[in-house]
Amino acid sequence: MKKTFKLIDLDCANCAQKMENAIKKLDGVSDATVSFLMQKMTVEADDARFDDIMKQVVKCCKKVEPDCQIVLK
Repeated sequence: MKKTFKLIDLDCANCAQKMENAIKKLDGVSDATVSFLMQKMTVEADDARFDDIMKQVVKCCKKVEPDCQIVLK
């Protein structure tokens, strides 16, 4: 499954790169991109565990950028 999420208050391109690298290391994630300019994140992960994986993605992002919010729909 591949989904795109809007990011709110992502402050810098360096943080976006750190978030992307951390997400790619998570078990079940096949690909991820975080765009600072577009303020968007795309995650491609295992369909069966997608919701659980997204919880881990949110934790990773909060460690790098505590003020950044991911709009999960």
